[in-house]
Amino acid sequence: MITLDNRLQTAAELCREGKTAADVGCDHAQLACWLARNRSRLVIASDVRDGPLNAARRTVTEQGVDNIQVVKSDGLKSIDFADDVIICGMGGELIAEIISGCRFLSEDTRFILQPMTKANYLRCWLCENGFELIEERAAYDDSRIYTIMYVKYTGERSMPDEMFALCGKMTDGGYLRKTAEKLLKKAAGMSLSGSFGGEAEKIRETAAAILKRAEEYE
Repeated sequence: MITLDNRLQTAAELCREGKTAADVGCDHAQLACWLARNRSRLVIASDVRDGPLNAARRTVTEQGVDNIQVVKSDGLKSIDFADDVIICGMGGELIAEIISGCRFLSEDTRFILQPMTKANYLRCWLCENGFELIEERAAYDDSRIYTIMYVKYTGERSMPDEMFALCGKMTDGGYLRKTAEKLLKKAAGMSLSGSFGGEAEKIRETAAAILKRAEEYE
């Protein structure tokens, strides 16, 4: 029986029931197997590397699930269709690059995204390329807080402001506070250098606005 950590469990819960899901960068296919048993009609588990693919095949065999296809694919290049696309554990820039290569994009396609880095970049890219960020959820694992984004394609492009880039649709106070703390640390470092006083003050103001938003949700 597969037990997912909080990060992957949060991503799994955003997938729709009875749909075809693609787990891009499936690693050992634990998420794919959980989805195959509990949520999805069919799961495509893909990775670009042979090592994770072999591990994925072993997990699928051990779990005895028969509604998983294990596919070697660089991102979405070898995947013809999925209703829900899950991309977890990659940098925001790489996630954006993978989505940009999607060949089956429609308004019914959903993306469940968990960036390890540059979430602000990914939010901006999504808005600027016709995607709508429907929801964000925070997942706590040990000392880290992750964001899981639920996204759809609309074709309507927009230019997000700084607050949206940093916070998006997040309503978790802990995540917002951590975002503000990172900004304050950055501002402190800039002040020590003595060359970015005005910019450091602007960053502090943004951090204060995020902390105020955090209070609203706590």
